[in-house]
Amino acid sequence: MDIIAVLAQELNIRQSQAEAAVKLIDEGNTIPFIARYRKEVTGSLNDEVLRSLDERLHYLRNLEERKGQVIEAIREQEKLTAELERQILDAKTLVAVEDLYLPYRPKRRTRAMIAKEKGLEPFAEQIRSNLISQPLELEAQKYLSDEKGVHTPQEAMDGARDILAEWISDTAEYRTRIREMTLKEGVIQSTAKDEKTESVYEMYYQYEEPLKKCAGHRVLAMNRGEKEKILTVKVVAPKEQILEYLERQVLVRERGQSKEALRAKTGKKPTETARLAGKAVGKPAGAVFTEPLLKEAILDSYDRLIAPAIEREIRNALTEAAEDGAMKVFGKNLEQLLMQPPIVGNVVLGWDPAFRTGCKLAVVDGTGKVLDTAVIYPTAPQNKVVEAKKVLKRLIETYHVTLISVGNGTASRESEQIIAEFLREIPQKVQYVIVNEAGASVYSASKLATEEFPQFDVAQRSAVSIARRLQDPLSELVKIDPKSIGVGQYQHDMNQKRLGEVLGGVVEDCVNKVGVDLNTASASLLEYISGISKALAKNIVAYREENGAFTNRRQLLKVAKLGPKAFEQCAGFLRISGGENPLDGTSVHPESYEAAKKLLKKLGFEISDVAAGGIAGISKKLVNPQKLADELGIGEITLADIVSELEKPARDPRNEMPKPILRTDVLEMKDLKPGMILKGTVRNVIDFGAFVDIGVHQDGLVHISQMVKRYIKHPLEAVSVGDIVEVKVLSVDPAKKRIALSMLLEG
Repeated sequence: MDIIAVLAQELNIRQSQAEAAVKLIDEGNTIPFIARYRKEVTGSLNDEVLRSLDERLHYLRNLEERKGQVIEAIREQEKLTAELERQILDAKTLVAVEDLYLPYRPKRRTRAMIAKEKGLEPFAEQIRSNLISQPLELEAQKYLSDEKGVHTPQEAMDGARDILAEWISDTAEYRTRIREMTLKEGVIQSTAKDEKTESVYEMYYQYEEPLKKCAGHRVLAMNRGEKEKILTVKVVAPKEQILEYLERQVLVRERGQSKEALRAKTGKKPTETARLAGKAVGKPAGAVFTEPLLKEAILDSYDRLIAPAIEREIRNALTEAAEDGAMKVFGKNLEQLLMQPPIVGNVVLGWDPAFRTGCKLAVVDGTGKVLDTAVIYPTAPQNKVVEAKKVLKRLIETYHVTLISVGNGTASRESEQIIAEFLREIPQKVQYVIVNEAGASVYSASKLATEEFPQFDVAQRSAVSIARRLQDPLSELVKIDPKSIGVGQYQHDMNQKRLGEVLGGVVEDCVNKVGVDLNTASASLLEYISGISKALAKNIVAYREENGAFTNRRQLLKVAKLGPKAFEQCAGFLRISGGENPLDGTSVHPESYEAAKKLLKKLGFEISDVAAGGIAGISKKLVNPQKLADELGIGEITLADIVSELEKPARDPRNEMPKPILRTDVLEMKDLKPGMILKGTVRNVIDFGAFVDIGVHQDGLVHISQMVKRYIKHPLEAVSVGDIVEVKVLSVDPAKKRIALSMLLEG
């Protein structure tokens, strides 16, 4: 297999691009580094395409390796033919390879093996080839053996049938066709396992859908219902069509082949006696005797061996496809959450709401430093609202708090009401934001949080996290396992290793797109930078603590175990503000410093101009970019990137994202009326819609059909996590805590 050609075709890129990307990956370069600093080489392939290429590259290489293993295993059995080897080498998937290997794979002791041990394989071969000219009972007499345990003709025929059933099951061509027929015509069914009680799986109590149309989120829902022993799920195949197909293959095609075999063996044509026995002219004499048993073998092979295996394969394939789709949605949601714009320059009060144990508060300054903490009890059962307001007033006046960041967990609704009431009573202009606190408790109980805040208890750390994730979502959320952030669906039902890899890649891409300040970034943030491992991240922090702030990027080479390769991969993503070289504060890579300096000189600027906030209008001075790039010894794409960075050094791509909605008052669910138009924040996007926070504690659902007037395959085509959208209330069901919303405001 030409892997490069396959990658180019699948990803719709040029072969030269695929070849270049594979070479760079094999040389140990990271995806963020290739995407940002090797655009000339790859033809500007972005990180999304590169990750897909990397994933497929691993699969295709594993496929080729498996082909070699299978060929060698069959060769050792001395059963490898030129045709079989060609079929294996031409296989496009691991499933196809395993189908071809099935007859030669070491098996546990099967019924067919036992029959072969009894010497019944020649009898089965006679039946298969229709080389029998008398009733099977008479032919079976030849294979009776007390020593081998074959005592009656029926036992001989049963054993032969077992051998034939396994042969049919092991034929790769049959399996492939049956799998295709099942996927095309089969349905997936789910029924309630026991008594039908009200549950989230109600729609699946009596559910049926064609396999080819079953959406991923429904597959995952049925899987979960089955796991929780509420549903029974099965694949219903077009059995009659499959049996007809098998009979055509086994009875008709084999007969056509066996007629020649019979002629070769006897030198005679089928006898008139055989024709009179009910067989058409030209068919082998043995057909009348072998057909009933062959039909039994076909039915047994399908029911006992093929159908259960195909059902497992299809269920696994459906689940894998559903998980891949869900992971992509989870990853996209996570990316949007991580890339939310930071709210800088504000002193923030983090509020971790609770009932019995009280609401934990933490005040952090504009840099995230903790200034104060407190616990108040304004919610049930204590209801100490007056005392709570006194504490809030003191904290706001003392530290000049301008924003309150409230977690959306337990008691959030009650806390929001108290905050809104309090803000109306004070002269200061303070606003509040409801933030998604998913993962805050995971972080606060982690070893990392203990090391960061040994003096605080778990709840206080959670309040700090809630405050900081408003100031800089990316820096704070990287401390939490991406799987715990909760912006996907059915994430706990998926392959956790694979999910971790996908989400880890998303976090890595986000961190490197933004870049980090080398002198303030935590080890948790640094470990996501291209080329930096957890150990290296800790070493960088340790070097910083021991030697003071970095003044230039080259000092990274003094960090323990950080060599030239790691430096090449990470340097461009690590920024130094106010350092010795202004270029260290940009995303210009050190390998391009000389080119950048020559460019500045050629255009009449000094390197110090970069430190003064960038050089506005520098791009307009480029008369002939291609000629200039050649003179500087760099590519035109790299030149464009350098110029862009010199104009706006270290610009933050997150600033282009929608800002969070700041509130001063609260809306209750009972206030909602159909037809109301509100602004809200998209909190989660799933396969069939999006959940939008409109400020009433309960997120409303915008179904995919209510997003845009045109047809879309997935909600992500219309919205992303963090988007600020205008919605119309369609219906409100307080009992079930359901709010239906629409983004179609007209009509």
